[in-house]
Amino acid sequence: MKVQVLRPAMKDLAAGRKFYDRQEAGVGDYFFDSLFAEIDSLALYGGIHSVHFGFYRLLAKRFPYAIYYKVIDSKAVVFRVLDCRSNPNKLRKVFEEMD
Repeated sequence: MKVQVLRPAMKDLAAGRKFYDRQEAGVGDYFFDSLFAEIDSLALYGGIHSVHFGFYRLLAKRFPYAIYYKVIDSKAVVFRVLDCRSNPNKLRKVFEEMD
């Protein structure tokens, strides 16, 4: 299965990288590499995760982030990569805006 990462998801990744770089030098790069490894795993495991807000949700192993994607025409399309520590109402609003 191919994997496509949409622009909003790339912006989420960039914001996370920036946040972790402010914590300590180099952690932002580790965050980015770790999350992209998770995204790359969708080529094999896309479609097996639980569904939340109408999207499959892959929870990252090393950081408190969730990767939200859909399987469209045999392709895993990543829509958002969101911080799980966010207010649930904020997450709900993000997905309502996507409809």
